[in-house]
Amino acid sequence: MSESRFTLSSGTFGLESLLRRLPIRGRILSIAALNTAVVLLLTLLILDGAGGLRNAWNELVQVRSSEKLLTSIETETGRLQSLIHRYFTQPSPVVLEEIERRRRTLSSLLAKTDMVDDSLEDSLKLMSSNTERLLTAFDELRKARVEISETYENRVLKSAREISGLYAIMESTITGTEALVKPPLGRSREAFSAALVAANSYYLSHSANSAQEALNGLDTIERTLPVMIDLAANDLQRAALNALGQRVSELRISLQSLTSLFDKQAIILRDNVDRSQAEMTATATALTERIREVEAHVQSRLDQTLNSVYWKIAIIAVSFLAIIALIATAIAASVNRPLTDLMQSMSAIVGNRLDEKVSGADARDELGDMARAIEVFRQNAIAKLKAEEELRTAKESAEAALAGLQAAQNSLIEAEKLAALGGLVAGVAHEVNNPVGISLTVASTLARRSEDFAKEVNSGDLRRSRLNEFISTTLDASRQLSANLHRAGELIQSFKQVAVDRSHAEARVFDLKEATQQIIASLRPGLAKRQLDLTLECPDGITMNSYPGPYGQVLTNLFINSVTHGFRDGREGSIAVRIRPQGEKYVAIEFSDTGMGMSEDVRRHAFEPFYTTLRGQGGTGLGLHIVYNIVTQKLGGRIELSTRPGEGSTFMIVLPREIQSEDAAAAVPARKG
Repeated sequence: MSESRFTLSSGTFGLESLLRRLPIRGRILSIAALNTAVVLLLTLLILDGAGGLRNAWNELVQVRSSEKLLTSIETETGRLQSLIHRYFTQPSPVVLEEIERRRRTLSSLLAKTDMVDDSLEDSLKLMSSNTERLLTAFDELRKARVEISETYENRVLKSAREISGLYAIMESTITGTEALVKPPLGRSREAFSAALVAANSYYLSHSANSAQEALNGLDTIERTLPVMIDLAANDLQRAALNALGQRVSELRISLQSLTSLFDKQAIILRDNVDRSQAEMTATATALTERIREVEAHVQSRLDQTLNSVYWKIAIIAVSFLAIIALIATAIAASVNRPLTDLMQSMSAIVGNRLDEKVSGADARDELGDMARAIEVFRQNAIAKLKAEEELRTAKESAEAALAGLQAAQNSLIEAEKLAALGGLVAGVAHEVNNPVGISLTVASTLARRSEDFAKEVNSGDLRRSRLNEFISTTLDASRQLSANLHRAGELIQSFKQVAVDRSHAEARVFDLKEATQQIIASLRPGLAKRQLDLTLECPDGITMNSYPGPYGQVLTNLFINSVTHGFRDGREGSIAVRIRPQGEKYVAIEFSDTGMGMSEDVRRHAFEPFYTTLRGQGGTGLGLHIVYNIVTQKLGGRIELSTRPGEGSTFMIVLPREIQSEDAAAAVPARKG
């Protein structure tokens, strides 16, 4: 056993060495060639047995087609018979239309009988004859039905209407309640009504009992006629009663004709329709047995042919599979061993063992090419390590430079904030200077007049008019001093509150309208030399639990941006701040101006840091960037900008009315521009 195994292994190794001289493509093509040879040989075997298989299969297909056609004809005939019975018990256009459709379908199936097996042709012709007789019987039934309808409409109902008219004439000639003819006339009228109801029921249900009830009613009328004629009071009554007798006789004859027609219809249904269906069922049963016998014979021939082809194919397939398995094993070994060596070389490279050379690089096949490529990859990995070391050094230098840039950016942002606060201080100082200067002037004037008044008092030349004048002047000066000093105090208080909020950026509860008014009051001095209007629209009662300092920084930066960029050419215009609630949790703040506006390109970059249209003219490009960061990060809201050149700019800010922490920026999704 071990010796045979060694011999097989040695043979496989020798075949493997031989195959290594071929390229991998040649080895794969050899397997493909063997497979092709097997397929061709199997194809020849299949073609050799295909003739017998084809004939047997065609016979089987024809037999099954005949069986399917027979089943369809039998099914359609049964449905047609049921529909015919239904039509003559419950006639309706829908049933008639379905009968015609089934009739066309059956005719179409019968037209295919020339496609069936010759041995079944006579039986199918018999079925076709029975079907034609069934269809002919249906036409006869329809004619009988027409005669029944005409007899009922033109004879039965006509006689009934005339009899009803004669009864009406008789009743109209009876004037008194004591007329002798009235009781038998009533019984006769009741018998007629019962006979008419029975006749209608007979027409609809074909019940023999209904027909007999109708005739019994007519018998009752005929028995009462002689009595009514004897009791008639005048010639008109006697003439009407004689005519009534004639019409009753005609109605009896009509009912008897109707009975004959119904009997004729029943005979046609029984002798033609039902008998044709019974004969067709018997023929179909015999045909089915015959078809099954033929099918079994054909199936046996088909199975024998298939078994013969199967054994031939199995023997050849097993032989070739053994040869292919031997060659495939050798080919797999000629590829697998070099691939294993290549995988070990790749693992060494991945494990950073770059000093191990790649084996198999001297081979001349595709695997040798792969080994040489991996060797190049190893050399590149060595070079990559050196490059990574250099890159690491460069990265450390870049990170140090980036830290310096970030520190410079933070310094610029703080400088921008201080510049805005400096402008605010300068504006407030200028605004406070006016009421303070007026107060100083009024105070000095009041002091001078007080000295003059004291001299007049000491000299004793004081007059009452001078006293009244001094009192009036003093009161006026006091009012001016009070008003101007109060104005200065308000400005200082507003600035103080804004400054406190800016310096203590902590969350607190505040009234939005009051805080906004204080911020606007601190901004108005900046409009002293410009023809600009600054307005505020804000409803009362909006309470915020947020950061008033950063909120004031946002409005201040927007104001400075608008004045600096929107009205830099000295044009007239207006700035408006409109505030409205947005649901229960948010508030919308619209800051708009009627300035120069922005182009689409400027609008897209407006919130980016260091982007400015006044480069070299003192602009840093950080104002709107600071606004965006405060709104989206500190205040947890979002800001949007809409603008067009020449049509001004509008900043729409949506803020939460209550913010929990500085990390609540995700409370309202932020979007740029």
